[in-house]
Amino acid sequence: MPHPEHPNLHVLEHPLIQDKLARIRDRQTKAGHFRSLVAEVAGLMVFQASRDLPIRAEDIETPLETVRAFRLAAPVTIVPILRAGMGLADGVMSLMPEASVGHIGLYRDEASLDPVSYYIKLPEDVDKGPVFLVDPMLATGGSAAAAVNVLREHGCKDVRMICLVAAPEGVRAMEAADDRVLIYTAALDRELNDLGYILPGLGDAGDRMFGTR
Repeated sequence: MPHPEHPNLHVLEHPLIQDKLARIRDRQTKAGHFRSLVAEVAGLMVFQASRDLPIRAEDIETPLETVRAFRLAAPVTIVPILRAGMGLADGVMSLMPEASVGHIGLYRDEASLDPVSYYIKLPEDVDKGPVFLVDPMLATGGSAAAAVNVLREHGCKDVRMICLVAAPEGVRAMEAADDRVLIYTAALDRELNDLGYILPGLGDAGDRMFGTR
């Protein structure tokens, strides 16, 4: 169900998602386990976020007879925001191995907190079906809004974002930038600190995922 204060936000409170999120938040969780948990949560989340994807009927031959079955009606594209989004992309791909994968490289200027683009590579048919934009954090919303703008410029109409945790500031920023984007998160956290990090959050997802500083 949509969040009562944010109609485009869905907070996924499934017990398995929440249990894995607790382990992800734990500062004692090591990089290898952290990566596995992120991928597992992403798979559980995309199961919810994809429940209304359009389908088409098709007759197929089983070993015994013909049956009317259903397939996705349009190609799906997964677009991680580099680099931390790659961890979620792996989990989404485990459920959608037939999906195409694009990449948008953005980093946050530590002084201005504004997103800076350094890499964009998208499939030619990215505009032909739904796009799942994945990034662990929706903090200020600047990087997500910039990535969505790139997708809109490439003709994408159905854009859905999956993130582990979101800050109210980021959700409001996304609503202001593009209120057509559906956001799926495991938690709506309290706030951003003065450095633009989510509180209580889970730390720097990229550093924790890849064991860097």
